[in-house]
Amino acid sequence: MSSVTFSPLYRQIRDRLVHSLQSGEWRPGEAIPSEIDLAARYGVSQGTVRKAIDALSAENLLVRRQGRGTFVASHQEARAQIRFLRLRPDDGGEPRQPTSRFLECRRLRAPLEIARALEMKAGDTAVTIRRLLEFDGEPIVLEEIWLPGQTFRGLTAERLTAYSGPLYALLETEFGTRMIRASERLRAVAAGEVEARALGVEVGEPLLLVDRVSSTYGDKAVEVRRGWYRTHHHHYFNELS
Repeated sequence: MSSVTFSPLYRQIRDRLVHSLQSGEWRPGEAIPSEIDLAARYGVSQGTVRKAIDALSAENLLVRRQGRGTFVASHQEARAQIRFLRLRPDDGGEPRQPTSRFLECRRLRAPLEIARALEMKAGDTAVTIRRLLEFDGEPIVLEEIWLPGQTFRGLTAERLTAYSGPLYALLETEFGTRMIRASERLRAVAAGEVEARALGVEVGEPLLLVDRVSSTYGDKAVEVRRGWYRTHHHHYFNELS
């Protein structure tokens, strides 16, 4: 006997709104139609639309702005940038945006582990990026990033260094790919020669290793990232609710 799954009406409207976001009908940073217009479009009450928008706001896909309306969330916004960088200073100060120093950007065949994580075929091309994140000129994070080559065909070292904003904002504005969620695994490791040289620490010094897989709409994985974190004056912060 097959089971019937019931989806509340607001969830159905939420899914239809996500489809419009995914299709590019409303771009990051743009206002979406008013609750009245959306209610008329979908043939439901304003309350149902409001509940659907509340759900997407909680998922960081939409942003309500008092007196201005509801907007598609963007990686250009400071809060989105902080959301994906959980590093905080030990002195209790406000989280700051680091500067990026790109060390390498290459196109090559994706290793099997990367191809699997990004749901690519064996032998498909990937873009790999190595960079340092620095605070006040001090290297804090060494990152190795893998992206699907087909999705980011025009991504080069020149474009990375010419862009002044966060990497996710570049991928969003120039390649139409928005990171909306990520899963991470954290563990302590000893610095190898490569990490020690890049971060200015001794070989064997403890580092925090963060492995991340980031996804766009439809839970499609579009980034694999590995970061080695110095935690001399910073800590990794996550708030659970």
